[in-house]
Amino acid sequence: MHSQWIKKSTRDYALSGALDRDEVPALWAVLEQWQPEEKEVVISLADVKRVDSAGMAMLIHLIENAKIKNCHIMMSFVPEQLLTLFELSNVVSLVSKHILQE
Repeated sequence: MHSQWIKKSTRDYALSGALDRDEVPALWAVLEQWQPEEKEVVISLADVKRVDSAGMAMLIHLIENAKIKNCHIMMSFVPEQLLTLFELSNVVSLVSKHILQE
């Protein structure tokens, strides 16, 4: 299942497909080069079909990279599977201020 990074506007983005160990290396190669144009962006995860610990780590790195570039990331439509991974990995405190409550 191919993953995609979609720019909807300078403030709105989306990730889709699988965020897993098979897809993360290619996706990270794109995301690592991303230059945010706004001080806050929203990334929709509504179309994410599967996520594992590699996908979770990639999202945390994306948040940290954006912070270095003076941008705050908010994630919307966070899948239950990812919320569970955050809890099991004890990183809820790191990511809670980056999750939009629907």
